Amino acid sequence: MTKKIGFIIFAILCISVGLYPSIYFMIDGTFGLLESKSDVLLSDTFWNIGFYTHILLGGLALLIGWMQFSKKLRTKNIKVHRTVGKIYIVSVLFSGLASLYIAFFATGGIISILGFMGLGIVWLYSTTISYMSIKNGNVIKHQKFMIYSYAACFAAVTLRIWLPVLTILFQDFIPAYRIVAWLCWIPNIIVAYFIVKRLGLNKA
Repeated sequence: MTKKIGFIIFAILCISVGLYPSIYFMIDGTFGLLESKSDVLLSDTFWNIGFYTHILLGGLALLIGWMQFSKKLRTKNIKVHRTVGKIYIVSVLFSGLASLYIAFFATGGIISILGFMGLGIVWLYSTTISYMSIKNGNVIKHQKFMIYSYAACFAAVTLRIWLPVLTILFQDFIPAYRIVAWLCWIPNIIVAYFIVKRLGLNKA
């Protein structure tokens, strides 16, 4: 029962934050992280393409990715599992590449830039290895790296949990954002490592 409740909470968080990017099209004007950006950057066409590609496809990956961890879905409808997987991988590819570009403009300077670039690299790498593994028939390795991939994807959730806490703690957005650029994903990867180990996938 505890495991089931935990999975439901996990799914609700993924769906909620996965749908969050849609707010940018419902509210006129800047809000959230956009408030920390300069008018020059907000009017830059390439940055806007990168930003909206990242949040929309990253949101889609988060929105659907949690379903891949449902054993019931995998066993009852493998076609849905594969279709969702393909959509997830394509979404990560474009969102991840866009994240590497917009990371150069991250609020907070080099500390934030390196943090978010590290996240983008881990996300793209783990997803690519997972895809290549299943193409080669290595299901165990596929499962292992998909756990790491979604742990990186889940950074969108943990960022929104940590950022308000750190902002209140420091009473300043900039130091909070510099810390969250790393805190939003490194603990996730550590947790993923222990999940992989517990499931016996670490030798794949």
